[in-house]
Amino acid sequence: MYDWLPSMRGAQGNGPVTEITTTAAGEKPAAIRLTTKQREAIAGVLFVAPDAIGLMLFIGLPMLLALGISLFEVDGFGGFKFVGLANYTKMWIDPLFWSSLRVTGQFTLMLVPLLYVTGLGLALLVQRTSKFNTVMRSMFFAPQMVSLVVVALVWQLMVVDKLGVLTRFAAGLGLGGISFLGDPNLALFTVTLAAVWFLMGFYMLIFLGGLQDIPKEYYEAARIDGASSTQSFWFITLPLLRPTSFFVLLVSAVAAITGAQAFDLIYVMTKGGPANSTALLISYIYQQAFQYSAFGYAAALATLLVVLLMVVTVFFFFLTRGGRFDYE
Repeated sequence: MYDWLPSMRGAQGNGPVTEITTTAAGEKPAAIRLTTKQREAIAGVLFVAPDAIGLMLFIGLPMLLALGISLFEVDGFGGFKFVGLANYTKMWIDPLFWSSLRVTGQFTLMLVPLLYVTGLGLALLVQRTSKFNTVMRSMFFAPQMVSLVVVALVWQLMVVDKLGVLTRFAAGLGLGGISFLGDPNLALFTVTLAAVWFLMGFYMLIFLGGLQDIPKEYYEAARIDGASSTQSFWFITLPLLRPTSFFVLLVSAVAAITGAQAFDLIYVMTKGGPANSTALLISYIYQQAFQYSAFGYAAALATLLVVLLMVVTVFFFFLTRGGRFDYE
């Protein structure tokens, strides 16, 4: 044999990092041995690869295409004209863009805190295991089983002028003449309430998972030390719910900004009106692309929306420290 190169052993791992040998002609070369950490790294890459490939194909690639299209003027009939940053400069003088951005901000500032409070409140209400709480959990989650278009139609009937249940109830309280969807000052708030009613059961389940991960021994120790229920909530429940809170805040904010759970509601209930008071940025992008065939401008708006989402994500990372427990 011509084993002229000795084995190479690394500082990490118990076994050899590699074992390289040369053999005579016709003999099978020795296999390369991997450490445990290297095997784990390879297994991790293989597990992540399907999702990573899917993200690159269905999210990353469309984002790059949108960025490229935003530099062109596209007429919808195959015509492309390079305009550089003209679509981006157009935003600064577009009052409807600023209006949709303002409405998106208002909607986000209303929806995210309401979803956090209602989701956590319902989770605290039904966290004890019992038959009654099991039924209540199912009832709170039931709206998620219904199409969002159906939810929008039901709410539209409930708040329709003069005939809706909520309209009549308001009139009984001496608040007659209220138009929940016709008043620009109330339309966005009404849509937000409908979105909260639809989504709160989903976030309730997320908070329930977080509450069940908190060891019961903490509450027992606090009770022995004389802590009240309010003190246990503020000093045990909320701090240990930071990872869950981070997830809820981030997901609900992304859903609000992108209109993932509100586009259908707004399109059915108000169609962005009255006076564009419920026209989110995502609705304006849809209008520019599919009603006016301004695909280049719509792509520029979508690119700005992605940048806005990145800024919000970084903000919540700093706000909650990524959901970590450390307070240093």
